[in-house]
Amino acid sequence: QVQLVESGGGLVQPGGSLRLSCAASGSTSSIYTVGWYRQAPDKQRELVAEILSGGRTNYADSVEGRFTISRDTSKNTLYLQMNSLKPEDTAVYYCRVTLSGYAYWGQGTQVTVSP
Repeated sequence: QVQLVESGGGLVQPGGSLRLSCAASGSTSSIYTVGWYRQAPDKQRELVAEILSGGRTNYADSVEGRFTISRDTSKNTLYLQMNSLKPEDTAVYYCRVTLSGYAYWGQGTQVTVSP
């Protein structure tokens, strides 16, 4: 099993930046894929960015060129650097990892983009 704890959310003005972190503990050596998802009020949870096996990254069209996903395996931490934030990026952001066919989620961190 894996435990995930996100941090780094908050209130930021449009055009600003935030970096989210997701610290993993437990059976981290067996993690297969990692990613960030978000859920805005009254909307379905959606993929933001992910790192697939082999290191290939995948981004949602809405964040391509503004967000960057990365991981530091020595610290068992996943990051999401978010630049040029827009009000429509407001959501609860979740990290997700897959391990042995199962998906594990963090508790989420709120990101609010507002003047």
